[in-house]
Amino acid sequence: MRGVGVRVTKLSTRLSALHTYPMAEIPAIKRRLLQQGADVIDVGAGDADFPPPQVAVEALNNAVKDPAMSRYGFQLGLPAFRQAAAAYLQRRFRVTVDPFTELHPLLGSKEGIAHLAMAVLDRGDVALVPEPGYAVYHGGTVLADGEPYCYALTPRSDFLLEMEEIPRDVLQRTRLVYLNYPNNPTAAVAPLDYLVRTVEFCRRHDILIAYDNPYCEITFDGYVAPSIFEVEGAREVAIEFHSISKSFCMTGWRLGWAVGRADVIAALARVKNYVDTGAFLAVQAAGAAVLEKAEELVRPYVAQFRERRDAMLPVLRGNGFEPDTPRATMYLWVPLPEGLPSAAFQKRALEDVGVVTLPGSAFGAGGEGFFRIALTTATPRLVEAAERLGKVLAAV
Repeated sequence: MRGVGVRVTKLSTRLSALHTYPMAEIPAIKRRLLQQGADVIDVGAGDADFPPPQVAVEALNNAVKDPAMSRYGFQLGLPAFRQAAAAYLQRRFRVTVDPFTELHPLLGSKEGIAHLAMAVLDRGDVALVPEPGYAVYHGGTVLADGEPYCYALTPRSDFLLEMEEIPRDVLQRTRLVYLNYPNNPTAAVAPLDYLVRTVEFCRRHDILIAYDNPYCEITFDGYVAPSIFEVEGAREVAIEFHSISKSFCMTGWRLGWAVGRADVIAALARVKNYVDTGAFLAVQAAGAAVLEKAEELVRPYVAQFRERRDAMLPVLRGNGFEPDTPRATMYLWVPLPEGLPSAAFQKRALEDVGVVTLPGSAFGAGGEGFFRIALTTATPRLVEAAERLGKVLAAV
């Protein structure tokens, strides 16, 4: 309004410490290009174009007709979802948990990961954050007034976070480490011996492992991803996060769960009491229906991801790129020639040839020198995207 002074609200120092979220600017640029008539191929977001399982749709449709499903779920949520998640863990990993004290429903695993830091970190406490990595690890730590210590995941260590390499003075203040295997964005997998020695290390140093495991079902070539709880002693030092988003193409449904030691789960639930009142109960009913048939439902999705991977890799390699063949996830982690900044390549790919990718630097400084492709659109479009990206590479 004219003549009225505008007072600028002081924002928190935590907010200024947050990195720009990797996907924050892309939608606006993509929208502008589409308005200009450009043919845009989006392989940026990890959001597959497959429909959700029909059993989920049917269960949701039935559940919304029950007025009780529209009431608050609170932190208990739908008991059937807790029981289905626990039964899945038992079948899939031979891990037995109490569905009411050692497992907790989440509004997607993302919020649980972020809120965990608020439950376990005090000001000055350190959380070990892999870079490249999911932005929520860094952001959740910052919002909890913790101190992120960023560790670069590189080919040298097979993209594994090696605890023994953390400086002693940092370790003395470390309370939390984020591990994510199969990994986003690198698609790396963790050998069992790595998990064993990491659990042993964290037990010695009293460090909680936040094991982010949303891609455990998207695996190829005979590889089977484990739960951290398959490692002896992990229950003492770990909490594991699962999601129905990626494996079952239900990203927008926002449903996942955390599993771990009862006191850690209770601490997470206590934080959540103040920030949400639980996922929509009808969505939890749909999640329960999916988890009851998880192994059967995921197979066709994995087959299609594998087909897309196998179609795109040779085209990328034929156009000057040298990506490894991933054994898991829906991603290709593609190295760039030395000295070519990933953000500059991503910008040219988007503006010159209409391909949306994510630069490695968007996942933290440790991701520089790479870019990520998500296998989330039809095979012919992925092949075309690879050819277009080759033209960008040839022009730089």
